Order: sequence, then structure tokens, then C-alpha cells
Amino acid sequence: MRHRLRGVAMLLLGAMLVGTAGLSLGSWYGGRGTAPLSVDRAQDVAAELLPGAEPTGGSMFVRGFRYGVALTTDDFGSAQAEFHYGVRADCALPDQLRRNAASRGWQNLHRLPGDPCDGWRVEADGLVATLSHGATGWALNVTPAAPDRFLTATLLGTLLGAAAGAALFWLVARRRPPVPRLVRTLVTVAMLPAAALTWADLPDGLAEPVWPIWRALAPLLVPLWLVLLLVGLVVLARRQRATGPATEATTAVPETSPSAGRSG
Repeated sequence: MRHRLRGVAMLLLGAMLVGTAGLSLGSWYGGRGTAPLSVDRAQDVAAELLPGAEPTGGSMFVRGFRYGVALTTDDFGSAQAEFHYGVRADCALPDQLRRNAASRGWQNLHRLPGDPCDGWRVEADGLVATLSHGATGWALNVTPAAPDRFLTATLLGTLLGAAAGAALFWLVARRRPPVPRLVRTLVTVAMLPAAALTWADLPDGLAEPVWPIWRALAPLLVPLWLVLLLVGLVVLARRQRATGPATEATTAVPETSPSAGRSG
């Protein structure tokens, strides 16, 4: 029973590690081809949704850069713009955004509960605009929307990765020791740090790209993985040489003379 539970735990470990890598790969592939966002485009969106409302707290435009990896202009999460309108006692801004968004063909209007007034999230032409109230007042955030295939590619990558990881650990478990331990150690060392950081980012959803984690850690983990692989192969070769002569000695059958059983 204990051996069976250990085997199931190893299968789950493989599914989790490789499945997380598949999630990141799927989100990268599904996020390709997003609508690029520029400073001028973001300013046009702000002027379209909130005409006549001048930002009082300034504006900010941020290029996508996560874990030391720069995102290209058509990657999901590649850029975002934010316009601050200060603290206002009335609800004129959200009402104005709701009316202008409806009249100008913006879609997927979602109310965002807030204090003192509810905000709004709208989407059009591959861009998402969100008006919300925070500690510094009203802020309009403009970001590229995820492509239609983004969620499908992410889920498919996760499922295929989990299936591949479980199959890999199941296959190596059928080999003679110490091959299973060597393979499990190599896979865990190579994937566990990036998988842990990926799951730490997931509470925010997939609004932020998680695949740069793997690229950022690759220069550190690949040399470590190669060293462990070399050490494991050396240990495996020495064990095979040590067990080879012992196995031949135990399996050898001693010869007996024909007169051995004729004493007396």
C-alpha cells in the first residue's frame, strides 16, 4: 500500500511540474498576436471614453518587462497605460465612461464594485479599458486584450503537459534503480523553481504573462541540470560496473564430478 501511494505521488509530481511548463508554453503561444498598444493609442482611448476630462495626477505608460525578460509588442501583457484623474466626490466619470462606451460601440461592459462609485471595464478593438477608484482617486487603465485563443491554448498546454509528465514518471518507474531516482531528480531540479514562481503568480490570474519566469531561470538551472546529469551518469556507470561481477559470481553454477555421489 505504501509503495502504491508513493507511486501515485510521483505521478502527481510529474504531472504538476511538466503541466506547469505546459501552462506557461500555452499561455505564451495563445498570447501571441495581441493588439500593440502605443502612447498615442492609449491617449486616444482616454479621450474617446472620457472626453474633456483632463488627467490631474498625470499618466504612466509601461512596457512589458517581467523577470528581466522584455516582451515584444504583440505579446499579451506587452504594455499598459494609466491615467489618473484625482479624487472626485461625484460619480460623473464612471457615468460618462459608461455612456460613451455604449454609444461608440465598446463591448463587454462589466461593472466593478467600488467606493464611492462603481467602476467599469469595457473592451473594443483588442484593447481593455478599466476605470476604477483607488487610494489616489480615479484611474483609467488601458491594456491589450487577450486573443480569443488565449484561454484554449493555455488549458490545452496544461493538460498535455500534465499527461506528458505523468507518463514520463510512470515509464521511468518501470526501469531498474537508480534510473527512476536519477530522472526524477533531474526533472524536479530543472522545473520546480520555475513551477513554484509560476504558481505564486497565478493568484492574479493570467492577466500577467508567466512564461518569462522559465526564460529568466534558464541560465541558472541549465548549468545545474547538466552538472547533475553528469554526476548521475557517472554514479550509474560505477554502480553497473560494481554489480556486474557480483551478479556473474552469484549466477555461476559450480561443476561437480561424476563420482561425487558414489562415496562408499
